[in-house]
Amino acid sequence: MRMLTRAERLLARRVTEIVGGHGHGVDAWRVLSLLADEGGQPMTAVADQVFLPPGTLTKLMDSLVESGLVHRKVDPADRRRIRAYLTPRGQALHDRIQAEIREDLRSVLTSDAESAHLSIALDSLVSALENRSVPVA
Repeated sequence: MRMLTRAERLLARRVTEIVGGHGHGVDAWRVLSLLADEGGQPMTAVADQVFLPPGTLTKLMDSLVESGLVHRKVDPADRRRIRAYLTPRGQALHDRIQAEIREDLRSVLTSDAESAHLSIALDSLVSALENRSVPVA
């Protein structure tokens, strides 16, 4: 667990520098990245995936909406829910930042095979942990 925490913090530091150059923080990047990968998402799913409490997420989303990067609309399947989507401007920013992050990580992960192996291993770990209940003492 220590190694994963250290790796996440070191990576977050690098990503923060890149995203900061575009005037945003790492939490904003997490939201943009989620919406780019998953399309429109309910706000509750965004909060769960980016590990932010609802109030903090609302403030961040308000800022992203004001910047023209994200828009929200009522979920047509459940009118009680709000879904968040990237705007074309948000998608363009995501793509620029993603390219910079990939370029930066090329100096760390020396091959596409190494990158793919790490991705598969992390996906497997996340899936195993999400599907396992924690016993209550």
